[in-house]
Amino acid sequence: MFGGTFDPVHRGHVHLAELARQALDLDEVRFVPCRISPHKLGREPAAAAERLEMLRRATADLPWAVVDDCELRSEEPSFSYATAEAMRARFPAARLFWIVGGDQWDALPQWQYPERLAACVEFIVFSRGQPPLPRAGYVMHALAGSHPAAATAIREAFASGQSAHPWLEPAVAEWIVSRGLYRGGRRET
Repeated sequence: MFGGTFDPVHRGHVHLAELARQALDLDEVRFVPCRISPHKLGREPAAAAERLEMLRRATADLPWAVVDDCELRSEEPSFSYATAEAMRARFPAARLFWIVGGDQWDALPQWQYPERLAACVEFIVFSRGQPPLPRAGYVMHALAGSHPAAATAIREAFASGQSAHPWLEPAVAEWIVSRGLYRGGRRET
């Protein structure tokens, strides 16, 4: 599982998902966009339907990628432990993994019920520098990997009038332009 706001999904997300898939021989990577990120309560993301469509476009040619809207259907903020427990119930025989960056691995003790999350998943942690430190009671697979893409920079580029970006799949950029996303007066669907 690879959770996030994906506002917008960019080539960095897909690159890290592919690295994780290859390194651990994963059958699939399930992209799980959140409805409300408890870590980003100060900013309203693009509408759920818009982010889902961008994810579908970004992963359309990737047979191993699955877009899962389970968190978008929830009324509550998107807590990872609840998503992992729901996935465990949906796929009881599966070996589940949670993809995070080193910054989120470091912040994990402040997440809502991290021990419940750790009871359901093994963590795939990407670090840009020093390898992440192990944590008692957690199964962690450290991987080196990064990508320069940043969603904030992409949103700012489209807000200033750009119609493409090297960190985006063309189909995603086309969707952003066609829907007027990130221009202040975006359409909500």
